[in-house]
Amino acid sequence: MSASLLGFLIQLIAGAGGSSVLANAVNKFNLGPLGNIITGALGGVGGGGLLDALLKGGGSAAANAAGGLDLGSLITQLIGGGVGGPIVTMAVALIRNAMSSQKSA
Repeated sequence: MSASLLGFLIQLIAGAGGSSVLANAVNKFNLGPLGNIITGALGGVGGGGLLDALLKGGGSAAANAAGGLDLGSLITQLIGGGVGGPIVTMAVALIRNAMSSQKSA
């Protein structure tokens, strides 16, 4: 398994996990099991990639493309994914809640 694929999987799993933790902690951000997983995974990929690019300046992408396994990059992707997933889930839940409150008013 290449390092870039491993990093992508870490971002997906960390984002989905972080989203599920958020949904269980704060019920108003719960989008249901499938909604939490999808938004968390998308946010995890975005957050992990963004944090990795900001901290490493894109250098870890070159290392991953060369087949190197950079532990620092993987940890960065784990943290970025674990934070990005809940952020996207929270944003989608807030939009959904605002739209549903407008319909009932």
